[in-house]
Amino acid sequence: MTVDEDLDKLLENLPFFIQENLKNHSNKDKLIEIVMDLGRRPEARFHTGPEYLSQKIISWQDIDYTTKRISKFSDDNRAGIERTLHRISCIRNRQSLINGLTCRVGRAIFGTISIIRDLLESGQSILILGRPGVGKTTIIREIARVLSDEMEKRVIIVDTSNEIAGDSDIPHSGIGRARRMQVSKTELQHQVMIEAVENHMPEVIIIDEIGTELEALAARTIAEKGVQLVGTTHGNCLENLIKNPPLADLIGGIQYVTLSDEEAKRRGTQKSILERKAYPAFQIAIEINEPNSWTIHEDIKDSIDLLLRGTYSVTQIRQLGPNEKTNINYNKLQTSSRLLFQSSRNLQNLTTFNNNDWTILSKYNVANPRTLKTKHLVIYTYSLSNNLMKEAVSKLGIKLILNKEIKKASLVIGLKKHLKQNLKLKKLALQYNIPIYTVNGGSVYQLTKLIQFLFHQKL
Repeated sequence: MTVDEDLDKLLENLPFFIQENLKNHSNKDKLIEIVMDLGRRPEARFHTGPEYLSQKIISWQDIDYTTKRISKFSDDNRAGIERTLHRISCIRNRQSLINGLTCRVGRAIFGTISIIRDLLESGQSILILGRPGVGKTTIIREIARVLSDEMEKRVIIVDTSNEIAGDSDIPHSGIGRARRMQVSKTELQHQVMIEAVENHMPEVIIIDEIGTELEALAARTIAEKGVQLVGTTHGNCLENLIKNPPLADLIGGIQYVTLSDEEAKRRGTQKSILERKAYPAFQIAIEINEPNSWTIHEDIKDSIDLLLRGTYSVTQIRQLGPNEKTNINYNKLQTSSRLLFQSSRNLQNLTTFNNNDWTILSKYNVANPRTLKTKHLVIYTYSLSNNLMKEAVSKLGIKLILNKEIKKASLVIGLKKHLKQNLKLKKLALQYNIPIYTVNGGSVYQLTKLIQFLFHQKL
């Protein structure tokens, strides 16, 4: 992995007393940004933490010294330095005078996306999520270079703030052979996105910081034209997009659906539920948790559906080791209950818990201690297909044993309407102190939720 940062070109535009402290700084290669606020000491922010650069206070003259040596600030209060990737953002007072500067260090890091190269080769559209400053722009810059140079695709970058390819009419070499379209005003980004498709025949379009409903709609339009999309947006995870109405169209849109009484009873939910409205504009989502640890959703459609149902979701964690080898692990995540727009009861009293999909018949048994201690759960199924149970178990990757003898079972699982009528089975369960769990319907979804709960308790 190699880094091209042109740091000296940024430092030479700063006041001398700041240059002097940074040029020989031991952590210079870990510098993220330099902050200059009127009436305060200059501050450098490193990956390891912030640090003051001088005892001298920033004056109007210091800010004026820097602003005169860089390009003009655009409508979004951003400027750059010719032929570099550095970004300078300003803060203005009520009279529109600049009284603060944030000088972000721009780096072209070659080799940073080896961790997801197979996803790029798949040709599917990729959405990258992460908090500000985590490195999303650096990643899509390298993606543009790999797609255009190494995979020889026609790539167009819609560069709204000149942050991907630098503040110059000649784009930075970090984007390879990719072409760059500049945007005159931030609010026109969606128009330039459509123009790129209609005028320049791209195979791939790269967009940084999708942030409005119009841009999300433009992304959907591009996807429907068969063009591969690579975009970024702010957010720590997919749940953030579900809760952000302007950007929900990126993942297919979210709508309320009213179910019939019969369907609501069958699903075990309220009549009004949330569902995905259409196919997402992107097929793959990447959550940038840390620079070397990324969470991959290989199918956004499935991940969103699972989130809306309130069930578990299996994600892929990719980490780049010190020897630049990629380690891949799978992680099972329980979704946030805040997404379930339905009532749920407290889990504190286990024997009376009812989650609308399954119930513990507490009046016929007590919790069995051996159930929580055995290495594998032994299940006796009643009025349920063993194949259905096996399918639910396979989805969770949990080891369960299905047994035909109730005496050897750790617990009983069956359909509620049938178990209520079987007094003999209830008597046996009470005699051998075996818990009985009932499900309202014979669906994989209900069984999966129940087994997941049981396994969690066993641990």
